[in-house]
Amino acid sequence: MATIYDQADRNTRLTWVYITGFLVFVIGIGYVFASALDSDAILYFAVILSVFMSFGSYWWSDKIVLAMSRAKPVTRENARELYNIVENLSITAGLPVPKIYIIEDASPNAFATGRDPQHAVVCVTTGILERLEKVELEGVLAHELSHVGNRDILLSTVIVVLVGFVALLADWFRFSTFFGGGRRRGSGDGEAGVILMIIALILSILAPIGAMLIQLAISRKREFLADADGALLTRYPEGLARALEKISADPRPLSEANSATAHLFIVNPFRGNKVSKLFSTHPPVEDRIAALRGMDIK
Repeated sequence: MATIYDQADRNTRLTWVYITGFLVFVIGIGYVFASALDSDAILYFAVILSVFMSFGSYWWSDKIVLAMSRAKPVTRENARELYNIVENLSITAGLPVPKIYIIEDASPNAFATGRDPQHAVVCVTTGILERLEKVELEGVLAHELSHVGNRDILLSTVIVVLVGFVALLADWFRFSTFFGGGRRRGSGDGEAGVILMIIALILSILAPIGAMLIQLAISRKREFLADADGALLTRYPEGLARALEKISADPRPLSEANSATAHLFIVNPFRGNKVSKLFSTHPPVEDRIAALRGMDIK
């Protein structure tokens, strides 16, 4: 039987395989587009714009997400049990105690955000505080603190940059091709140039979809890793497994969630939304629960 350490190591390795493949994918797409247009300008423009947009989202993402979710800060004085659990888990994990926020919503859920452990935020709904037992809440909070400790916010920002980079490349290439914004090799290189242009056009349509699928695959792996690390932190995988069962079984959608923030939550906040596994930001809850209950902590 695989131990929790085996599960965490396996998920970490797979994540870096995905990231390496993603980088190769992005570089390859950029090379084909630049070759088809015989211009490097498309690469420079896309890189600068993607970095500029992602720089702002990296530094201020926590404030933006908290404002969008209408979350309110709490302290030890007005949420003593919650604060104590987060503080104890943070000490165990060797992390600074993050800021704690609460969303007034009956739907049970939680998320973490912040660019690094020193600027981290853990946010829970009032519904999760009402529905979960202490060991279950500890499992959820340990999962979120694992996201913080694993630098998942930074990782997701890097992936967003790469996905945005591919989308911008594809958009600019199609615009340059159809509106004469670039010098096309196809006009002077004969049949080879025409074939290259056709390949580039097909890639401009398929590449953003492929980039998004890679992003979702990495996101799902990080959820599995946070589950494993969270269970390691509490030494009780069953607590998180039971919490996931209760959260996923609750029929109420999270009113403050939207498509931009849905990937942050521990469970998909859109209840009843039957999204294909291929296009989901979260692994199936059943698979996560099975993995947790199959772990052996030694």
